[in-house]
Amino acid sequence: MSQPRIDVLVPTCDRPSALAVTLTSLAGQTYPSLRIVISDQTENGSAFAAPEVTAVLRFLRAIGREIVTDSHLPRHGLAEQRAFLLSRVEAPYCLFLDDDVLLEQDLIARLQQAIAKQQCGFVGSALHGLSFVDDVRPHQQHIEFWDTPVEPERITPDSPAWTRHHLHSAANLFHVQRKLALRPTDTRLYRVAWIGGCVLFDTAKLRAVGGFDFWRDLPSEHCGEDVLAQLRVMERFGGCGIIPSGAYHQELPTTVPHRDTDAPRVLRVAPALRPSAQQPAASFAHSGIVNSPTGTSEAI
Repeated sequence: MSQPRIDVLVPTCDRPSALAVTLTSLAGQTYPSLRIVISDQTENGSAFAAPEVTAVLRFLRAIGREIVTDSHLPRHGLAEQRAFLLSRVEAPYCLFLDDDVLLEQDLIARLQQAIAKQQCGFVGSALHGLSFVDDVRPHQQHIEFWDTPVEPERITPDSPAWTRHHLHSAANLFHVQRKLALRPTDTRLYRVAWIGGCVLFDTAKLRAVGGFDFWRDLPSEHCGEDVLAQLRVMERFGGCGIIPSGAYHQELPTTVPHRDTDAPRVLRVAPALRPSAQQPAASFAHSGIVNSPTGTSEAI
């Protein structure tokens, strides 16, 4: 029986070398049915013109991966960038993957297996920061496993469950999985506040809570847009993390230096319900994108 397709969504800006490494880790994924959609917001030049990125894109196409490349300008903030990527999704599942992440070969397969079994809104893999491998923090290693089916939870920045995010700092989760001696075949689900960098969504459920359409309510300089979307999905459909994680952070400097506007602290966690956040790509015509017949996109 064929496996459902997953659209892998990669927002990128000014990081061609990191992007090349991330894409290379996608090449080795055991999950067969992947379509990779990359949205570049590099203003001076293009990530797709960098030799290291060009080489990996050729390689991915040569081994049969479907690739869509978009140059999405002008910038209107990360939430709008994610809304644009969501508008490109055609698959029942979409994996939002940051451009500075390394994945173990079976990770996407394990994420899909978990979300299909749980029928929840999202399943994610927190990123290990291995520069902290010798920085052991027992006080940040508390983990709450899901020993029942994943259920909806309401979490806000002021709720006690918000402190769960400490588990994802530094190499805390890496230390926990080592202590538990977990193998990939021992995948377990645990409760989260939110997960950064590698999150697989049920596309219809993400759209049902409005996706990232709240970008219009934020200034272009903001952070936490991924967190707010996850909180909204989790409240209605539930969400969880998996351990062992299988995702590793390249630990580059942030491309979002101005973080005064934190989306989950300035907007309501619970949105007005809507049937769908599906927006045709044409509604982003201000970006200067035209679709080419080959399925890629090119700047006009």
